[in-house]
Amino acid sequence: MSDDLLIQTEGAVGRLRLNRPKALHALNRAMCDGMLAALEAWRSDADVAAVLLDHAEGRGFCAGGDIRMLSESGATDGAAARGFFLSEYRLNHRLFTYAKPTVSVMDGVTMGGGVGIALPCRYRIATENTRFAMPETGIGLFPDVGGGWYLARLPGRIGQFLALTGHRLDGAEAHALGLATHYLPAAAVEAAKAAIVADPRDIDGALDRLAVTPPAAKLLSHRDEIDRLFASDTLEDVLATLEADDGAFAAEQLAILRTKSPQAMKVSLRLLYDGGLMQSFADEMVQEYAVACRVVQRHDFLEGVRAVIVDKDQTPRWQPPTAEDVTDHVIDQIFAPMPEGEAWTPA
Repeated sequence: MSDDLLIQTEGAVGRLRLNRPKALHALNRAMCDGMLAALEAWRSDADVAAVLLDHAEGRGFCAGGDIRMLSESGATDGAAARGFFLSEYRLNHRLFTYAKPTVSVMDGVTMGGGVGIALPCRYRIATENTRFAMPETGIGLFPDVGGGWYLARLPGRIGQFLALTGHRLDGAEAHALGLATHYLPAAAVEAAKAAIVADPRDIDGALDRLAVTPPAAKLLSHRDEIDRLFASDTLEDVLATLEADDGAFAAEQLAILRTKSPQAMKVSLRLLYDGGLMQSFADEMVQEYAVACRVVQRHDFLEGVRAVIVDKDQTPRWQPPTAEDVTDHVIDQIFAPMPEGEAWTPA
């Protein structure tokens, strides 16, 4: 047990509790390694019937990964960043393939790395507090931790819309899109945890009894517009379509995309295209690891972190500055397989 991650068993339930409240429980490598080790120990422990993943105190479930560390590493040799991605993606994959029931409680901010540990779980609880997003294009990154797999499998072009804009879904929207399996009032979350601990073999029954009908999913009222405006896998086409549309929704999305890294947006569209064709989640992790190891050392990520997280001036200077200037050759370099012996492998 460490300060940042609380590992315990209650009855027949293994509990993983994120505990970095001042950082909105953002993941560091020690937390990822700790969760991996616990999951491995519980995998063959007959006394553990299910795993419950939540946060211990404070706001948010998990705001992402340790972005400052990634930026500092990316500015040098990138070794610490590669080590973090290796552990984080192994954790994502371990959760995705875990045989025992897993439950994630997305009560609060669930972004980036938080999405990566929540979505592989069999049961995913959303509440009125849920704020679910993959906002990475705003810091020159891309929706990793399996984003290429999950977003590519959302209805229509909603995945591409979320990847490019970083739009924040509320709990009702996450539930409507299947990203959450159950919608509970936040006031019922502790009762749900207690019921799971009391009888981990009846998680379905416990959650069904406490779930309520969520509010209308506001984003779905724009479903037709999203499918039309984000229909292309080519960024230049998406921007042109938005520019040609005289609707308020299109104008709003165009203004948002103008603030994002063109390179990161192109990487994201390529990732979702490839992700939709992937035959296994492990294949997705292999590709995302290669892409992440390269992107983290490129200008746009370092500049995005500076502008959004360090200096907070919100004026990143992207290079190249336009979609047209991000060549196919650059994207192909980013997506090239890692050299033999350096590729991602499961734990």
